[in-house]
Amino acid sequence: MEAPAILYDVSTHVCVITFNRPEVMNALSGTMREELAQALQRAETDPTVRCVLLTGAGRAFCAGGNISNMVELQERQDTRPMTERLALAARVVRQMRSMSKVVIAAVNGPAVGAGMNIALACDLRWGSEAARFGESFVKIGLVPDWGGFYFLPRLVGISRAMELMMTGEIINAEEALRSGIISRIFPQQSFRDDAMKLACQFAAGPALTLARIKQGVYRGATSTLDEALAYEQEAQREVFLSADAKEGMRAFLEKRPPRFGQEE
Repeated sequence: MEAPAILYDVSTHVCVITFNRPEVMNALSGTMREELAQALQRAETDPTVRCVLLTGAGRAFCAGGNISNMVELQERQDTRPMTERLALAARVVRQMRSMSKVVIAAVNGPAVGAGMNIALACDLRWGSEAARFGESFVKIGLVPDWGGFYFLPRLVGISRAMELMMTGEIINAEEALRSGIISRIFPQQSFRDDAMKLACQFAAGPALTLARIKQGVYRGATSTLDEALAYEQEAQREVFLSADAKEGMRAFLEKRPPRFGQEE
């Protein structure tokens, strides 16, 4: 039996979604896009999941699209499958941004083309020492997709984004960290364990509060000051009487670590 192209596993309230085509560096093909969308929806509706970790099997995170299949479509002058794939990619990007749970890209190796922009669409990105990033679309005559035009300029600035997209330059983990593409680098040998340990810290946090922080950061990036202040008032009123806020304040006064999520 052929192994599933997307793996789904939940442990300690962390859902690990894994691209599982290591023999082709986890390049997207077949129904992988649909399966990724389904996995994200499953994680969003699963009450035991409090954090999502997206990673790749083997030595790569994701090598982008299946170029052999694209050439076949070109030979047939058929753009319909590409249009459908782009629509599905947009759906997945919107899912990651709108879901209430934090989505973290654990970039274990090369993330190029669509693979890079899938990582950019996540809320947080951590890299191993072997992580590599590249907007490689230009090298095959294509433009970035999966939200790259939206995400990359906001992370690295317009000039650097323009350069990365126009050259297809591959950058290493250290440069990605300096540029703000990733926020942490972990050793390659312990990467999965280190990423999982930190993800568990997010999963142990106050779920509603973290969801409102996620929403607030994205709103704040595009809103006016008055709109941001209004959101803060709305969100603070909502979380103030939550079980987690009550537990957090009691724990502070009792000088002990809080135990969030006990209402479940």
